[in-house]
Parts: sequence; C-alpha cells; structure tokens
Amino acid sequence: MPNHESMIPAVLIAGTHSGVGKTTVTLGLMAALRARGLVVQPFKVGPDFIDPSHHAAVCGRPSRNLDPFMMGPDGVRRSFCSAIAGADVAVVEGAMGLFDGLDATEVGSSAQVAKALGIPVLLVINAHGMSRSVGAVEAGFSGFDPGVRLAGTILNRVGSERHLSMLKNSLRLPVFGALPRTKDIEMQSRHLGLVMGFEREHDLNSLASLLESHAAIDEILALRAAPSCQITEPEARAEKSVQIGVALDEAFCFYYYDNLRELERGGAELVYFSPLRDDLPEVDGLYIGGGYPELHAAELEAAPARNQIKKASEDGMPIYGECGGLMYLGERIEAEEGSRRMVGALPGTTIMTKKIQALGYVEAEVTGQNSFAMPGRVLRGHEFHYSRFDCDRDATFVYRLRRGKGIERGQGGEGLDGLVEHNTLGGYLHAHFYTSPIERFIEGCRIRRRG
Repeated sequence: MPNHESMIPAVLIAGTHSGVGKTTVTLGLMAALRARGLVVQPFKVGPDFIDPSHHAAVCGRPSRNLDPFMMGPDGVRRSFCSAIAGADVAVVEGAMGLFDGLDATEVGSSAQVAKALGIPVLLVINAHGMSRSVGAVEAGFSGFDPGVRLAGTILNRVGSERHLSMLKNSLRLPVFGALPRTKDIEMQSRHLGLVMGFEREHDLNSLASLLESHAAIDEILALRAAPSCQITEPEARAEKSVQIGVALDEAFCFYYYDNLRELERGGAELVYFSPLRDDLPEVDGLYIGGGYPELHAAELEAAPARNQIKKASEDGMPIYGECGGLMYLGERIEAEEGSRRMVGALPGTTIMTKKIQALGYVEAEVTGQNSFAMPGRVLRGHEFHYSRFDCDRDATFVYRLRRGKGIERGQGGEGLDGLVEHNTLGGYLHAHFYTSPIERFIEGCRIRRRG
C-alpha cells in the first residue's frame, strides 16, 4: 500500500440531488485535467457500472467504485490508496444527493465516502430558476454535517453574467465553476440508465473546453484529500496457479474493477473472452458478470460458446454468474422479440419485464454448499434488473437474503438467491469481493486444474 506523505490533488463532485449535472461536470473536469497532460484516476461512489465506463473512456484508466456498504470504510480507503499510485490527480463522482444513503442514513452516501477519505467536496447546484435561494441551499448543505469538507460549489445552468453575479452575491463559499445552459453533452438514455462508455465516442475537446472555460481548474488542483493510507494491502500470491475465464463484451460488461484485482491477487490469471464471438478458452473456471444479454440474445444463441459452457458446467467446472450471467446460464431468455435458447446450465428461464423488479443493496447469508463461498459467510452487494427468473420446482438456492429480493421468495417471505447446479452458481446479486471473499472459488478452480 502506498504511503503518501503529500496526497495528490483530489476532489469529490457531489450534487444536491440526482439530475443536477454531476456526470457532465465530472467528465468535463476529467477531460480538462487530461488535456493538461495530467494522469487522472477516476472513482465513482456507489455500485454503478455505467458511469465508471465513461470515466475510463475519458481518463484512459479503470474507474474504481467506492461503496462503504459493500466494501466497508477501510475498503474504500484501501481501493482509493492503491488506485492513486502513478496518478497526478483523483476525481470522484458522487451518487444521488450528497447525503443520500441507505434507508435515509449516511451509509453508502457520498458524504460517508468524503469523510472516510478526508476528501474535499464540490457541490453541484442546478441554479436554473434561482437567485438568492442558492445561498440557502449552500448554507443547508455546508452546515448539515461538519465532518464533510465542503470546499465550494459548481453552479450549473447559469443563464447569464447578471444571473451569475446575483448567485455569487448570495454564496459564502468559493464558486469553483459556473456552467452555462447547454444541451451539447446530454447522453442517450436507456432502460438501465445511460449507454456504456465504449458505446459512445466522447468529444474530449468539447468536454475539456467546457470546464476550462467555466471552472477554476487551478484552484481545484489545489484541493487535497487526507485519507489514512497506512492500510496494509493483503499479500498477493506470487505465482498465477489457475486460469479463470472472464466474459467481456457488449453483452457482459458489468464488473467492479476491484473484483478482477481480487481474483488476480488470489493467484488467478484472467483470460478475457467474448461469448458473442469466441470459443470458450482453455480455463479452469468462469466468471460471467452482468450486462445486457437480452439485447444480444440472438447472437448468444448462435455462438459456439453457449454449448461449450454447458458442457463445461456438466463436467464440473466452477462457474460463477451475476445477473446477466444468471440470465445467460439459464435455459432461455424470453422477451417481446421472441424466445432464445441460452446455456441451459441452470434450471430456469428469464422473463424480461417492462417494470423494474429489484433495485438496491443486498446482504446474503450463504446457507448451502457451493463453489463460490463458504456456508455461513455473509455477502454484500447490489441488485438491479428488469427481469424475473422462473425456476424449476426442484431448484436449489444457497443464499438467504437478509436484505434484497433475489430470484424468488422463500416460505418465510425472505429472498432466495444463488441458484446452484453442479459447480455452477448464478444469482441476481452483484457481489463485491472485498466483503465476499472468493478464495473458495479460486481453490475450486485450482482443484479442477490439478484434476
């Protein structure tokens, strides 16, 4: 773990609530800093997969999720401190409103991350239709929690120089930026939020120009975080003793970067492949993350990997699937466009729905034998899906949810997740490996390799 005597410049871009322009400000700031020749390390508060993909497209470095519920405050500091090695500046994009967390608490909020890292916060305020009231908004946010270092504001949708003058006269903290009303950088919506970063060609010059012209970049670079970077990083295995295939393409693209690092730390060599285009590589286990398999169901049905993965599952290969991975490992995906065959390793069918079926944090107790986690473990993560998974009657579940919906309800009304067949496990849970240790999964792959 790096021991930084003098922390690099760092800032958390937060908002008063969702939709105020945090992502525009964040991407613009990242692009402006990169245009200055700086190495920018991006982060995202919360379990989001989509914003980090845009961060990576702009910064050229993987974006890390910082989520105190899934990772714990020490996990947030561990991820931050390891990620900033080699970077010149760190930019963290917040989630929802600054103080919005789990069940109206601060848990998982941008404020909790800011306090865990000692990082200064710039509050994005949508100033459209406001003048002096902006001062009341700032006063409320700055005084709500003294533990949060609110350094100043970035005003969005400012109408004119006269409007800006009225706003500044009403504010006590420094104004680090004032963005005019513009629709040039709005991003296309999709049923699960925004398009992924690799699906959009960012106009980096326009993004950089927006912030260079309307924000005090030099003053932002003077801000510093003060986390405790004395946390000891768990020792990594010296040699790669196992190969794990990771499905990565347009259909499967939801992965926490730290999850992949944890697999490598545990001695796994990761072999990336596309179930849309590639044969199943020669590996000892599989990790199939979330994404949009329903949008590529016809191609997945026709691809050779589908039958190859089913045979691997029947042969006992450890296979772990999350959300989209669960859908792919099931027997079929049924949507308005028709029904398509999937791998058939798990006994059930995905039914796409127009309404969201689950959204929120998950806490799962492992109750049965499986290839991923020891019974008795408590896993933490997130679920978000517009589908249901209809299981066969004799389906076996190994997660009992203390929080969350999962695949179906048990007799006591609790959520059940973690559907198991052979050494294949699939669920709607997107687990974070900081609090969901994966030594058992890696060891299962190692046993198969020796086998």
